[in-house]
Amino acid sequence: MDRYVLLVKAPKGVDISPIKEELKEFLSERHPELKVELHRCIGLTVDLVILYREGVVLIKRKHEPFKDHFALPGGFVEYGEPVEDAAVREAKEETGLDVRLLRLIGVYSDPNRDPRGHTVTVAFLALGTGELKAGDDAKDVMVVPIDEVNEIPLAFDHEKILRDALELR
Repeated sequence: MDRYVLLVKAPKGVDISPIKEELKEFLSERHPELKVELHRCIGLTVDLVILYREGVVLIKRKHEPFKDHFALPGGFVEYGEPVEDAAVREAKEETGLDVRLLRLIGVYSDPNRDPRGHTVTVAFLALGTGELKAGDDAKDVMVVPIDEVNEIPLAFDHEKILRDALELR
């Protein structure tokens, strides 16, 4: 059985029960061959601690949430994409770097880690090569010396991910 998700984005606290019932009724009547279930979604992302030229790569976010704040490079995993491939893709899109994934840092699943909703991230430690260049969702990109990186406030729970990564080195 193939599964598809109809994504309905609602502000926090909005009761979508009536809409949920309308959608179920509409789809059941129009397409009785389909089994209709509605569930809340969890987003899946990847984040990277990229070691590059004696430092760690940080991006300045171009969009909300945390617009203009520093963060680790990363983003959403696409359907059918292994998390490892998503990490390599996101690194290239946001930093211009090619990366070699060194190891898994951890899985971070606090339901409140992302203001857009419950998002689970798989974080990787990686080694970057190539020319550093901001792209995609990154307004800017920079390398911060390892001994100074803990002094910079980061978006989401990226400070925790970074601390965990540096303990692994």
